Amino acid sequence: MNIAVVGTGYVGLVTGTCLAETGNHVICVDINEAKVKKMQAGEIPIYEPHLDALFERNIKHGRLHFTTNLKEAVDKAKIIFLALPTPPGEDGSADLSYILGVANDLGKIINEYKIIVDKSTVPVGTAEKVYKAIKTNANCEFDVVSNPEFLREGFAVDDFMKPDRVVIGTRSEKAKKLMEDLYKPYVRQGNPIIFMDEKSAELTKYAANAFLATKITFMNEIANLCEKLGADVDAIRMGIGSDDRIGKRFLFPGIGYGGSCFPKDVQALEKSAIDSDYDFRILKAVMQVNEKQKTSIIPKMLAYFKNNLKGKRIALWGLAFKPDTDDIREAPALYLIDALTMAGATVCAYDPEGMNNVKNLLGDKILYANDPYQALENADALLIATEWNIFRTPDFEQLEKLLKAKVIFDGRNLYSPQQMREMGYYYCSVGRELVQPLS
Repeated sequence: MNIAVVGTGYVGLVTGTCLAETGNHVICVDINEAKVKKMQAGEIPIYEPHLDALFERNIKHGRLHFTTNLKEAVDKAKIIFLALPTPPGEDGSADLSYILGVANDLGKIINEYKIIVDKSTVPVGTAEKVYKAIKTNANCEFDVVSNPEFLREGFAVDDFMKPDRVVIGTRSEKAKKLMEDLYKPYVRQGNPIIFMDEKSAELTKYAANAFLATKITFMNEIANLCEKLGADVDAIRMGIGSDDRIGKRFLFPGIGYGGSCFPKDVQALEKSAIDSDYDFRILKAVMQVNEKQKTSIIPKMLAYFKNNLKGKRIALWGLAFKPDTDDIREAPALYLIDALTMAGATVCAYDPEGMNNVKNLLGDKILYANDPYQALENADALLIATEWNIFRTPDFEQLEKLLKAKVIFDGRNLYSPQQMREMGYYYCSVGRELVQPLS
């Protein structure tokens, strides 16, 4: 099929590249000329494992193209994906101006049947708004379909190529058939393509992310209670995760969730509930707990340093909101940096992929290391904010040589308290015993 993807952010670029991988001819559109020129030259603008190989292969074989010209992309396309940003407004609502602006332009361009697909995460009722915006200027038949993405950063290629499910919201039999044909190559192992109405599809995405955010937040609350009661959150996690009604995933406690999806989507769903005169009390609690959880390790650091962080040097491992991505949006590390620097501490950070994004955001507010061990030099403590694999089995002899004291504050529970005790570390994690070296 000939396909257009409008927007080359995270979702748009993964979608376009993976659609090209199964033989479709894809043109991706973006208004950023410099970005388009780089992609035309084979330069990928985001970090996502395994995406680069697909990106290069499909450009080489002429299946993946990039342009700033919307009409050029749309003219030959049968299906047009809208993968545009929906940033939260001050009231938490999703800003649909980008999507509706393009929809208005599409109405002036299309002159034969097209399927316009909302790929962005959008509030219930957006498909209707997009349809009306296109219909204002269009003189031909078209359908608007809701097809929310379920892509995990760090696993996006696998998630697209082998999805757990594909959700498609449409009441058009014509659109249903074309969308089913498009996605058949991705569900050959039998995972479902689930058809429903547009509003249900839109709400499905918000419901999924809100549920996962709630699950994470519940475990963080359990971890906080463990610290009060002297229980071990790891044991509890294994105890409840073995119940298949609960499942093992999203039960790891830490310093809160971040990224581009969970914070925004939970906030947008809560705003939709307010607009519908419904008090979604669980979501309010989730947002409140998560906001506090991001800096929950700071009081523990203050307790160790006798309420005085001024002049202390803190090595920070991890800046991205999760491993295997360079995305720093709503990353707990940013909140920790603010709290530490406001308290007078110096922060020296290292992250395998997120450094440039933080430099662009914070400039010289913190120091940046070339590798994990450089960050440790003369540091009073190590703080871990992201669970990158390279942090899981460090050279502890090097840590001991470089740190001023054997002190670790672990926001992701990477190490065993028993291991830390045997090595003589002061080790503070989340929902587990505080390890203090014998005096």
